[in-house]
Amino acid sequence: MSGADVNLVLRSTRVVTPEGTRPAAVAVAGGTIDAVLAYDTEVPAGARLEDFGDDVLLPGLVDTHVHVNDPGRTEWEGFWTATRAAAAGGITTLLDMPLNSLPPTTTVDHLRTKRQVAAAKAHVDTGFWGGAVPANVKDLRPLHEAGVFGFKCFLSPSGVEEFPELDQEQLARSMAEIAGFGGLLIVHAEDPRHLAAAPQRSGPAYADFLASRPRDAENTAIEGLIAHARRLNARVHVLHLSSGDALPLIAAARRDGVRVTVESCPHFLTLTAEEVPDGATEFKCCPPIREAANQDALWDGLADGTIDCIVSDHSPCTTDLKTPDFASAWGGISSLQLGLPAIWTEARRRGHSLDDVARWMSAAPATLAGLTRKGVIEAGRDADFAVLAPDETFTVDPAELFHRNQVTAYAGRTLHGVVKSTWLRGRRIAADGVLTEPAGRLLERNH
Repeated sequence: MSGADVNLVLRSTRVVTPEGTRPAAVAVAGGTIDAVLAYDTEVPAGARLEDFGDDVLLPGLVDTHVHVNDPGRTEWEGFWTATRAAAAGGITTLLDMPLNSLPPTTTVDHLRTKRQVAAAKAHVDTGFWGGAVPANVKDLRPLHEAGVFGFKCFLSPSGVEEFPELDQEQLARSMAEIAGFGGLLIVHAEDPRHLAAAPQRSGPAYADFLASRPRDAENTAIEGLIAHARRLNARVHVLHLSSGDALPLIAAARRDGVRVTVESCPHFLTLTAEEVPDGATEFKCCPPIREAANQDALWDGLADGTIDCIVSDHSPCTTDLKTPDFASAWGGISSLQLGLPAIWTEARRRGHSLDDVARWMSAAPATLAGLTRKGVIEAGRDADFAVLAPDETFTVDPAELFHRNQVTAYAGRTLHGVVKSTWLRGRRIAADGVLTEPAGRLLERNH
């Protein structure tokens, strides 16, 4: 320990490090982890000791898939409310998706607008994805140089007019441009032809909605995406995978050297189609929550490393847009504050450890985005932490959540894992549901 520079020591009998969970003392200097030391290391004179006992000290979570919708649809969500929910849930870094805000993040001017709105409201560190739409190939390199972490595109309609999908020719053109400067393309992969051919029925029956978004739509889109990436030597990432059928395809492509990564989400890993009540459109998302057997395949994909990370795809809306008709209701799950306990509840049941959860929800998303100061508890990283009581339980009350509209598919569920406090660069930003004033910074790629 460098001694004089250390101003804070965090101690726990269970610190999740890259080498495993162990008793340790984490020394912090100037908002950065100075050293990870033996549990009983003497605390330097003048340094404050925070002893968490047997509560687990995790690296702060990194959520690379959040729809903040600010500016433009701030009645749906906003930087103030979304980042408060993140902080309360143990998330210390999030990346904002380029759509559902007005304007979308498809030009440097639009990125500048987004950053100006976020600057004073961010309770956690916040970065931005750019968007790849049919008319903005010329804007991709300038956005990359302005610090976005990569580019999101849709292969089927996004749900909002200002963010159109790419056809196969446009996908290839955008991918080639992004590969040319070493960027990352992240893709909502559902094939529009399969969606158009699927039965479309309105009404409250979840089975009808599930039939309208078949697994084949995902599988075919991912197959095409891999073919483009192989030909162009491009780096691509599959967003919110819900079809377990696609996992062998992804694993085989990786073995061939195709640079493809994949994420899934808490709702696909903890909720099942069989339990969705008719009319309960708080469960609607695209692609959809599928059957329990499919969920088992996703967990197998996590266990064998085919699925890299778990992120929220927090996509909220106002209560009135969640009509009882699955065809017309807005699709999106609000889960930003609940991802860690939701995943831990299911992971522990399936025999996984908090080391696994930290890898899926912190280290791997940080690696995906190139956030080299985030994601693990080791010297030189930002002093970002979540303190978790893993054996305590709570029942989800939507009224106690910090995101703007208190709608969530997790209402009434009892979850394991209570986030006791969240720390950002050595500063406690949330404790027992009480938050400080905003302390988040706006992040740029490779900064």
